[in-house]
Amino acid sequence: MQFKPRNIRAIAEMVIGNADHFPYRSSSFITEFFQECDLEFVHDGSTRWAWAAGRLEELLAEPQPVAHALPERFMTVLRTLMLKSDATDEDSGRVNALAALNAPLMREGFEAYYGDDDHLYVRHIASRTVSSAASPHRPLTPAEVKRRDQLAAYLDTCSEDELIEEVLQPMFRQLGFHRITAAGHKDKALEYGKDVWMRFTLPTQHVLYFGIQAKKGKIDAAGMSRDGSRNIAEIHQQVLMMLGHEIFDPETSKKVLVDHAFIVAGGEITKQARNWLGGKLDATKRSQIMFMDRDDILNLFTVNNIPLPPSALPPGSQPLSDDIPF
Repeated sequence: MQFKPRNIRAIAEMVIGNADHFPYRSSSFITEFFQECDLEFVHDGSTRWAWAAGRLEELLAEPQPVAHALPERFMTVLRTLMLKSDATDEDSGRVNALAALNAPLMREGFEAYYGDDDHLYVRHIASRTVSSAASPHRPLTPAEVKRRDQLAAYLDTCSEDELIEEVLQPMFRQLGFHRITAAGHKDKALEYGKDVWMRFTLPTQHVLYFGIQAKKGKIDAAGMSRDGSRNIAEIHQQVLMMLGHEIFDPETSKKVLVDHAFIVAGGEITKQARNWLGGKLDATKRSQIMFMDRDDILNLFTVNNIPLPPSALPPGSQPLSDDIPF
C-alpha cells in the first residue's frame, strides 16, 4: 500500500510534533516513540520529518492483513500517536488531533475514530472494512468483559435468524467480508444447506466465496436432544449441499461455487463432533470446512468493538454512536 507523499508527510509531522495538537518530539523522543510502538527504529539525526516519513512508508509497504485494511504495524503507530492519555488541556478529548489525522487519511479513502474502549480504529470508507491489530486471544479490559457477558446473555435468548442478522453479519462485515447475503429461514427450499454466503477479496484481488451454516445451540455427535443440540451428521450433509451448489453473484453476473464453509454455533461444538467430522473428511475437503463456536463469536465480536444488538443492551442504555461502524 502507498500513500501520496503529502499525506505521508502530514502524518510524519504529527509524529514528530510539528503539527498542532501533537507534542513536540526531538530526535531522542522520536526514537522513544517508535520503541513504544515495539519498532526498532532509531533516529539518525537527519531531517526529522523526512526520516519519520521514510519509516511510515516502510510500514505501509508491509503486507495488508485483509483487503482495504492498513498494515498492522502502521495501525500500531497510529494508535500510539492518538492515545487519549496524551491529551492536552486545550484538546482534552483529542477531537482536534483526530480531525487533523483524518485530513490526510480521508484523502486516501480511510477514516479514523475512537471506539467506546477509547482505542483508535480506522475504517476504509468505501468498503467499511476496519483496520485492527486486535487479537481475539488477548486479555480483555473490564469494559470488554462486560460487553462480552452482555452478548453471551443475548446468545442464550436470541433466535437463529437473530444470531445471523444481529451478530454474524455485522461481525463478518467488520472482519473484511463483503456482499454478505442471508438466505433466511422463511423459504427453506432456497437455502441449499447455507444460511449465509459472502465474498472475501485477497490482497491479490482474487475473490473467495464463503458459506455459513449457522446453528443457535450446541452441536454434538449424538442425536437431537431435549436441550436443542444439533447432530453433526445432519449439519455435515447440509455443508456438502452448500459446497456442491452454485450461487449467483449479481456483481459479476456469474454462478460460482462456495470455496469454503463455516460451521458456526451459538453454543459449543463438542470435541466428539469435531472428531466425527474430521473422520468423515478426506485431506482435500478438510481445508474447506472451518468451525466457529460460541467463544470464537464472543471474542471476535468484543475485540473488534462491534456494537451490541439493541436488545442485548441493558434497559435504558443507548446504542453506540454512528462513529462505530457495522
